[in-house]
Amino acid sequence: MRKKPYWLITCIFLLVIAVQSSVFAQDKEPTVVSALPGQVPSDAVVLFDGTDLSKWTYTNGKPADWLVAKGEMTVKGGSIVTKDSFGDMQLHLEFCSPVPAEGEGQGRGNSGVYIHGNYEVQVLDSYENSTYPDGMCGAVYQQHVPLVNASRPPGIWQVYDIIFHVARFDENGNIIKRPTLTLLHNGVLIQDHVEIKGPTGGAAGNEEKPAGPIVLQDHRNPIRYRNIWVRPLSPR
Repeated sequence: MRKKPYWLITCIFLLVIAVQSSVFAQDKEPTVVSALPGQVPSDAVVLFDGTDLSKWTYTNGKPADWLVAKGEMTVKGGSIVTKDSFGDMQLHLEFCSPVPAEGEGQGRGNSGVYIHGNYEVQVLDSYENSTYPDGMCGAVYQQHVPLVNASRPPGIWQVYDIIFHVARFDENGNIIKRPTLTLLHNGVLIQDHVEIKGPTGGAAGNEEKPAGPIVLQDHRNPIRYRNIWVRPLSPR
């Protein structure tokens, strides 16, 4: 009867332990972030705290002067854009459709959030208001229909939480992964890591950049916004 090579088994076991220890040693301890319910996370960049529009301009570069009152801002005078640009991000904002509701379809409570200034997440009063599905509230405009309609009635505040990842490129500048977007509307998942095909209204592949601004659209409806913040995310 041959003796079992216990020494070999022991060596293999110790090697496995050493490899695992080396891998784990490369992991970094996650940064501590405080995020109390209903509060802005400690690592977030506040874009609108209800007091002023110092982080925004009109898209033509002039100072933004949407109406600011009672901790809210109301759309008027043109679309506004953040002065800063962001790459991978978690974006939080709250919006409210006008009361009484007026118009129908795309003419009722229409606005939009443009990620990187290119990709529109539709804001619309879609509570008992029909329109084309890829243009309703929560749609990635004309690209992705929401999984469900989570809209609240006009006059009730609603919440978007958007997780966006920029495109990835190889060393030759060729795109290897298109941008992706996840959206929770009022806490309900309605866009699940969808791939962005290209800029809203443009051809796929145009204007892919590592960072870009956030735009809030003026579509001639007095939408109100509040509590807007963004958490820049480090690439994993």
